[in-house]
Amino acid sequence: MTALDSIAQGFALVAQWQSAGYLVLGVAIGVVAGAIPGMSAVMAVALTLPFTFSLQPIFGILLLLGVYKGGIFGGSIPAILIKTPGTPASSATVLDGYPLAEKGQAGKALDMALYASCVADFISNLALILLAGWLASFAMQFGPPEFFTLILFSLTIIAGVSGDSLAKGCISAIFGLLLATVGLDLVYGTNRFIFGSTDLMGGLNFIAVLIGLFAIPEIFAYIRQPRELDGDVRKLGHAHLTWAEFRASFKTIVRGSFIGVFLGAIPGIGAAPAAFVSYSEARRTSPRRANFGKGEIEGVAASEAGNNGVAGATLIPLLALGVPGDVTTAVIIGAFMIHGLQPGPMMFQTNGDIIYAIFIGLVLSSLVLLLIGGVAIRAFRYIADVPRYVLLPSVLILSVYGVFAVNNAIFDVAVMFAVGGLGYAMMLLRIPAAPFVIAFILGPLLENNFRQSLLMSQGSMEIFVRGPITWFFWALTVLAIVIIFRQSLQLRRDRAKEESEAARGLPATPSAAE
Repeated sequence: MTALDSIAQGFALVAQWQSAGYLVLGVAIGVVAGAIPGMSAVMAVALTLPFTFSLQPIFGILLLLGVYKGGIFGGSIPAILIKTPGTPASSATVLDGYPLAEKGQAGKALDMALYASCVADFISNLALILLAGWLASFAMQFGPPEFFTLILFSLTIIAGVSGDSLAKGCISAIFGLLLATVGLDLVYGTNRFIFGSTDLMGGLNFIAVLIGLFAIPEIFAYIRQPRELDGDVRKLGHAHLTWAEFRASFKTIVRGSFIGVFLGAIPGIGAAPAAFVSYSEARRTSPRRANFGKGEIEGVAASEAGNNGVAGATLIPLLALGVPGDVTTAVIIGAFMIHGLQPGPMMFQTNGDIIYAIFIGLVLSSLVLLLIGGVAIRAFRYIADVPRYVLLPSVLILSVYGVFAVNNAIFDVAVMFAVGGLGYAMMLLRIPAAPFVIAFILGPLLENNFRQSLLMSQGSMEIFVRGPITWFFWALTVLAIVIIFRQSLQLRRDRAKEESEAARGLPATPSAAE
């Protein structure tokens, strides 16, 4: 069968009304599931999987892919409206999305999240179609040393989300790294910081930590000062995204999309790190970097482009090599096997029609996401107009339910409140939460790949400079550190200049950071 025959048969498979119907249904399920705090895209795909057993292969696969795509975008809705990321991939969206909602610009933030998600998703799908073979072979060159240098470079983005104080950002990251060490050591299997509790052997549940860090401190703050925070504090307003604002952020969206494609093609990285890397890069290059974290629309564009750029790229190693790119695609590979399909190089020869039908369906999914996402925004955005005395108890109930539903464990709920207490203390001390999340995500990956590398080399550090990939990431890390120090020194000079001018009674001049 020639490639043209496979493409023609792929079009025929997708042209069936059932294919379009299941794709639309999957995206709708994913958006709704992603908008529920604690219901990650992985959980939504896993819960949908049993319903695909009796379907034709292409129908079941398109249904699951639709759930995956919709789930990543859906998490941005509660992240913007109630400061509760629906999925881990939406953690970075909180940083600027929620401040925009507090300013009465929730509609604008949601519009940008949708458009950035759809553009990034489309670019990611095109990358899958055009670059699957090359990117998959590149991804397979990554061993533990390459992963270690990549993650080490990714940790430098902590400086980009630390706000005005790098020291406080580092303190936040240290807390995240400390909590990430709880549980079994994956190399030797020894217990660490479990204090005799079997519940801690598996480590701290990420969803519990995430919701506890972002949502629970808001509830604690309301309990402490209910009168000051009462009333309709976040109005949706009539502000919507303008063409000029979208065009101004388009470069950021495209850059974030390619960051997501690159990281998504490497098995095991995931959407959350991609979102933070994209956000940090946008902040570093933006002329409005001082406004990031305070309600900058470009920050929403960057984070949503980063996490949605991963969606199509994670399928590159899955389809080309049979290696799942992340936890979600590991679930999706089960659907292939249930229907007698084995992803990998031979599938392009034996089931080329299915491969091209998936490609066509993925391109259509970007359009479906745009339509269903627009409807979802109109349905969910009125949450922003709900008074806090009604909204926050509802958020608490959803948070408890979402965290409990992950493992059916009341212990995870206790972890959520404990981390919430830590998050509230950090809020009072003005310690940023974003570095904590980044360190908590990347810390275990950094440690495990470091130790595996040393086991491979029998303790020799030379393994970390064994090839061009490791040298490339070392160079990027050094460059990032130099830039961070230069920006810190410039910020200190600007502040000293402002203080000097203020002491002499002169009007302050704009700083370089502004």
